[in-house]
Amino acid sequence: MKTEANGIQIHYELSGMDGAPVLMMSHSLSSDMDMWKPQLTSLENRFRILRYDTRGHGTSDAPAPPYTLEQLAADAIGLIDSINIEKVIWVGLSMGGMIGQAIALNYPERLQALVLSDTAAVVEDEAQPVWEERINTAKTKGMEALADSILERWFTPPFLRQNPPEVAMIRNQILSTPVQGFVGCAEAIRHLNYLNRLHKINLPTLIMVGEYDNGTPLICSETINQRIRNSVLSVIPNAAHLSNVEQPAIFNKRLSDFLTQCNLS
Repeated sequence: MKTEANGIQIHYELSGMDGAPVLMMSHSLSSDMDMWKPQLTSLENRFRILRYDTRGHGTSDAPAPPYTLEQLAADAIGLIDSINIEKVIWVGLSMGGMIGQAIALNYPERLQALVLSDTAAVVEDEAQPVWEERINTAKTKGMEALADSILERWFTPPFLRQNPPEVAMIRNQILSTPVQGFVGCAEAIRHLNYLNRLHKINLPTLIMVGEYDNGTPLICSETINQRIRNSVLSVIPNAAHLSNVEQPAIFNKRLSDFLTQCNLS
């Protein structure tokens, strides 16, 4: 389904239990809502699941870059406004976790709880050349030139060697990402700087990170955990950046247990 929100057309899907708490699931850079397929069977019998394609991804509109994280947060709020949902439990991974921080800081009344997975709260100056190189590669050579390096960051070597269908699914999502959308969201990410505001977040918060996540390593999650009061940090064993895809059973159980403890299911 599509709806107009914040001036663009956003593709979304609703599934699961009518009347149940809404889990709004926000994907990583250069993927799409199908990144969350490994979570559906486990969660749809307890929750209403709202997945969507972020601006510049999937079949949502990909207007000219750059974008900002505040704009991506406004997109998400516009989406739930358009389909008459008052509050959600935000589940965001990587870029989705960055958008979640923007929403928690700017629209806290719209959240029941916050789940931040494999994400960060600041992009340091020394990382700027890396982002510049990725943006330039996408512009000059297309997403295919980035695909292998992305997959190597996102999954552990054993998982890649086994070459499960999930790897092919994510590769296809990378290749299908519009260059304009990748560049727009990459520009948003490279300006991430919420670290000194995180103490303002006062929501039940779960932070998850893959044991071998080199893109947003454990120290990033520990830093977030130290600044959001009463947040819970959980390390997903034998997973890299896309911990929800590489270790779905563990990811799903820890998410489900957290929501049960918060009386949100």
